[in-house]
Amino acid sequence: MNTFTYEAVPMRVVFGAGSLDRLPQEAERLHLHRPLVLSTPGQRDLAERAAALLGDSCAGVFAEARMHVPADVAAKALEVARDVAADGCVAVGGGSTIGLGKAIALKSGLPVISAPTTYAGSEMTPIWGLTENGRKQTGRDRSVLPRSVVYDPELTLRLPVDVSVTSGFNAIAHAVEALYAPDASPIVSLMAEEGVRSLATALPALTADPHDLDARTAALRGAWLCGSCLGATTMSLHHKLCHILGGTFDLPHAPVHTVLLPYVASFNLPTAPAAERVLRRALATDDVPGHLARVATQLGAPRSLDELGLTENDLTEVIAQAQRRPYANPRPVSADDVRAILTDALRGTLAPRASSRSPE
Repeated sequence: MNTFTYEAVPMRVVFGAGSLDRLPQEAERLHLHRPLVLSTPGQRDLAERAAALLGDSCAGVFAEARMHVPADVAAKALEVARDVAADGCVAVGGGSTIGLGKAIALKSGLPVISAPTTYAGSEMTPIWGLTENGRKQTGRDRSVLPRSVVYDPELTLRLPVDVSVTSGFNAIAHAVEALYAPDASPIVSLMAEEGVRSLATALPALTADPHDLDARTAALRGAWLCGSCLGATTMSLHHKLCHILGGTFDLPHAPVHTVLLPYVASFNLPTAPAAERVLRRALATDDVPGHLARVATQLGAPRSLDELGLTENDLTEVIAQAQRRPYANPRPVSADDVRAILTDALRGTLAPRASSRSPE
């Protein structure tokens, strides 16, 4: 591919163990004098730590972020931000909290600093999402991009191993879809390969020793790269299905990505040979879908959508939504195709793929 377009995402990144201590300098650099700190209820202590670092300039803490960014929570957070005259937000947490920061930025234009504690990668994308009445609406708008991202691997040491694993596979899914996106490029491919390789190496290591800071650092770097891939390309079938399963059925975001990824990859990769070659190198395997499913299971991730609460009766609604507004995909997707993918994922039965090729 000698002709391509790549649009870089404007982003300042502060990376390294202990980087959260630099939060006041990042706020000062953005001329924030009354930032509101955001978190989930479970991360409130970390939010209070961030508020203490900001000192008297902190406008307060809003610790009510929730998965899939419910519209009512976003509205309440925006109201609080206005009531305390916040001039920006500091989102400390995973995709739920960073997504809430994006929702506030979308409606108000307030600048956001993100300090990720998972490997979701949302901080690297202009993609926002809001869930209302059982439907998750997503869009792209550069106004929601964090102005500064503080990557502190020490913040991920407290992330439980099971959440670390599914969060890491969520990040890998970003890279997989970016590799066969209609606006893929050699630059994205390089980031995707290194991001997947970093995570594939780090996840088994941090599972063996959750306090391995080197592994946590490699995983966070991989998540950064994979998130950047998603931010630079168009989403495809995998993300479409995950948004439906999360928004309509409130299934947990990262585990859904983890379970579904091998099945959609098995469907798409035969028509995306360049993407498959990259993934075979990054994962050191000649069976990418099988390797993803096998390693996820070995690391303790759920195997099926059934384990996450989906039932066979739910498939008709998922298929209808997937067909109503389809995402770009490397091969056409019929309703029967979606049903076959979801049925296999529901049961946790991934058909083996024969291949005589070796990783390149």
